[in-house]
Amino acid sequence: MEMKKTKKLTMAAMFVAIGVVLGNIIYIPVGVSKCFPIQHAINVLAATILGPAYSVMIAFSISLLRNILGTGSLLAFPGSMIGALLAGMIYKYTQNVYKASIGEVFGTGVIGGMMAFPVAKYFMGKEVATFFFVYPFILSSVGGSIIAVVLIKVLDKYTKTQARANEEK
Repeated sequence: MEMKKTKKLTMAAMFVAIGVVLGNIIYIPVGVSKCFPIQHAINVLAATILGPAYSVMIAFSISLLRNILGTGSLLAFPGSMIGALLAGMIYKYTQNVYKASIGEVFGTGVIGGMMAFPVAKYFMGKEVATFFFVYPFILSSVGGSIIAVVLIKVLDKYTKTQARANEEK
């Protein structure tokens, strides 16, 4: 069943709000970057529930708001958006949560980590090695992806239980 646009926008706004609020509370500082496992959990959740376009827009919105509020860094853009896109595209074509979470880790950790290098060097004036952000981004995205998979499995079990209960009525 296709989700209506109003419901999708509402859910996207909820994900952005959760990402901005929890991003201020739960993060791991690593050098000039701040790693937000909640961002990665939201990326996987949004990718599986709303699709790739919404997941990228949510990642961009959270990154933008955290930067405006002074709680994030420019490094949030390449990592979160690439991970969200890859997770969304993989889920769209495979309908597999595990593969989507691997896409999040690879997109954020490897591709986003390498794309963070020019952002750090040219926009932030930080001299770092090309692969400096790959390891911390992978750690953060693995943690967030695990959180997302657990949440999705719990929600899936709950909705199946509710569906069975409704059938019995």
